[in-house]
Amino acid sequence: MVYTALLRGINVGGNNKIDMKILKKSFEQVGMKHVVTYINSGNIVFTNVGHSKSDIAHMLEEAILDTFGLQIKVLVLSLEDMEIVMSSLPESWTNDDKMKSDVLFLWEDINDESVLDKLTYKPEIETVKYVPGAILWSIDKINLNKGSMTKLVGTKLYKQMTVRNVNTTRKIYALMLAATKAEA
Repeated sequence: MVYTALLRGINVGGNNKIDMKILKKSFEQVGMKHVVTYINSGNIVFTNVGHSKSDIAHMLEEAILDTFGLQIKVLVLSLEDMEIVMSSLPESWTNDDKMKSDVLFLWEDINDESVLDKLTYKPEIETVKYVPGAILWSIDKINLNKGSMTKLVGTKLYKQMTVRNVNTTRKIYALMLAATKAEA
C-alpha cells in the first residue's frame, strides 16, 4: 500500500530540525519501502505492507524519537485517503500571489464534519469545506488579513491538524501515484 506521512511542526522557525536524508533512512530502517521525501516540512511518501495506518504512525513516531530525540506527531494517510481529499479540492484553487489555499489534514479525534462548528470563519471572504480527513480552506490574498482562519494557529484545535498548501498537497498526491508504479 502507498502512504504519506505528514509530520507536524518540523523545521519551522528553526525548531524541531530534522534532516530529510536522515529521516528517509530512519523510515527505511523500520521497514518502509520506496521512501521519498518532499521539501523540508515533513512530507514523506512510502510503501508498506502488513501494518495499519495507526501502527505505521506509531512506528514512525518512535523512529523519529530514536533518531532525532524529538516527539513529533505523524499523520499517516493512504492513497485512498488522499484521493478523497483530491477529488474535493477545486482545480481553480491556487497558492500564489492572488490566492491562499490550504488543506488542513485532521487527526482522527476531530475528523468529522462537526469540526466546522468549532471554527470561526467569514464565509463572505473565505471558503471552508470539510471532506473526510481534511478541511479545505481558501481566501483571496487581498483579504488574508481580514480572514479568521489564521486565528486558528496556536489553538487546541490547531494542534490536532497539520496544514499543507494546495501546491504541496498536489505534489504529495503525484508522488503517491508515482509510488504505485514502484510498488507494482
